[in-house]
Amino acid sequence: MCLALPARLTETERIGDNLVGKVDLGGVERSVFLNLVPEAKTGDFVLMHADFAINLLSEQEARETLQLLEAIGATESETTLRPT
Repeated sequence: MCLALPARLTETERIGDNLVGKVDLGGVERSVFLNLVPEAKTGDFVLMHADFAINLLSEQEARETLQLLEAIGATESETTLRPT
């Protein structure tokens, strides 16, 4: 089973031909490729899978998704989004 998680984009940069960003996933910082969502900007919520941001989400969609994942036990409570 594959799982994509919502995360807040904290920074972006271009490295060669790739657009790369850092995301905050419940306090854990991860690097993700942004080539599939080049319109993403700092502060946006992205849906990430296998180190790729695959879609943009609203904050409400991100929160609802994390709440559902927590309800089924797929994430720890620390993965909740912090206010900006």
